[in-house]
Amino acid sequence: MQIDINGIMKILPHRYPFLLVDRVLEFEEGKRITCIKNVTMNEPFFEGHFPGHPVMPGVLIIEGMAQAGGILVGLSMGDDVKDKVCYFVAVENTKFRRPVVPGDQLRIEMEAISCKRGIWSFSGKAYVDGKLATEADLKATFAPKAQ
Repeated sequence: MQIDINGIMKILPHRYPFLLVDRVLEFEEGKRITCIKNVTMNEPFFEGHFPGHPVMPGVLIIEGMAQAGGILVGLSMGDDVKDKVCYFVAVENTKFRRPVVPGDQLRIEMEAISCKRGIWSFSGKAYVDGKLATEADLKATFAPKAQ
């Protein structure tokens, strides 16, 4: 199953400049998802990170991984998460293996490990050209949107 940016925006509440997933390449309900983030020099964070030596901030790579996990849950649970928002609970075992720079295509692979008492646990990896750039374990939960 492939989903373009329009389909992603139906699932995630994020918008520019904070929408960090461009396409879903693969999806297995309740189990795993593979997404793409095209990294371009037009990203607003490159202006300050770092002038003359642009590097994608690690926290934004992690955010892209979290958004991919949110898409996985959103597609898997459908209307059960329609009126909810996803919140981080934990980020653990994070390792940054190589910098991500303009022109790179980040391939984000997220695997759902468990869902206990409404807390989803994920194992994630992000690759550039088949080489591991970042890995992390993430936890998230869904709560009703504030009215």
